[in-house]
Amino acid sequence: MTRVLSGIQPTGDVHLGNFLGALRQWAIDQHTHDSFYTAVDLHAVTVQQDPLELRSKTLETMATLVAVGLDPEVCTLFVQSHVPCHTELSWLLECTVSFGELRRMTQFKDKSAKQSDSGQEHVSAGLFTYPALMAADILIYDADRVPVGDDQRQHLELTRDIAERFNSRYGETFVLPEAAIPKIAARVMDLQEPTNKMSKSSESPMGTVGIFEETSAIAKKFKRAITDSENQVRFDFEAKPGVTNLLSILGAATDRDPESLADEYHQYGPLKNDTAEAIITVLEPVQNRRAELLADPAELGRIIARGAEKASEVAVVTVQRAKDAMGFLSAG
Repeated sequence: MTRVLSGIQPTGDVHLGNFLGALRQWAIDQHTHDSFYTAVDLHAVTVQQDPLELRSKTLETMATLVAVGLDPEVCTLFVQSHVPCHTELSWLLECTVSFGELRRMTQFKDKSAKQSDSGQEHVSAGLFTYPALMAADILIYDADRVPVGDDQRQHLELTRDIAERFNSRYGETFVLPEAAIPKIAARVMDLQEPTNKMSKSSESPMGTVGIFEETSAIAKKFKRAITDSENQVRFDFEAKPGVTNLLSILGAATDRDPESLADEYHQYGPLKNDTAEAIITVLEPVQNRRAELLADPAELGRIIARGAEKASEVAVVTVQRAKDAMGFLSAG
């Protein structure tokens, strides 16, 4: 059975792009793949986090993953830092990847530039080296398939390069993972700036839809979504990014082809209303389930502990295999 791995940072609020572009697909994949999903709290601290907020957000993220349909009895659902093997393997891979390869990562360039522009003098070394940790996250579970957004494709390519180099130097050790990018709603765009990807860090709060917002707020955001002055509904991202974004979101929410949906609308108003209603219908059960989990911390704690145990059983074997290949002296 194909093994799948993916993760989400426990920072900010989970938005519609996260849900339609990734989380909902995870819930589908768990029934056809050997699936590992994680809250990547170690990645979160590449920038400074408030300790209390990080702890709270990690719990909320784990509750969210269960609420969107991930079944801890079917998949392996865990917090990254609860499996110490991730950081151990990350060091071995840091000693395999080159400085030049890390320096070419566009996310480091973008994020470090934003920090400098905002007046932050401290850019952590972890921000530079975290692609090696991401590679460890993937390779440690022998993942065949990794659901990623377009913005993470470069890091997955680097992971493959690292694995190939390691295997060439030390013998076959790691599985080479393949990217899996959803064809529909892989990139949900900002409702106010539809040429930009919907993001937790968006400057316009009206452009990003949090999946746990009040339904009235969600409806208002779709009602005010930017379209254009033509009032002609068609699927054309270059000429009509706002309308195309709405059609993509509606298509993802209803499991229908967004291009064919365009034929059913002649005005923007009904399209906005139907998209809002479809999203609210999908999100209400998720909102209710997460509230139940957060009200039962003992059950949530049991899920988290069991997930770390299941993940560790696999991770320990892989790390030992890598250490043996590199020539480390066995402790036993």
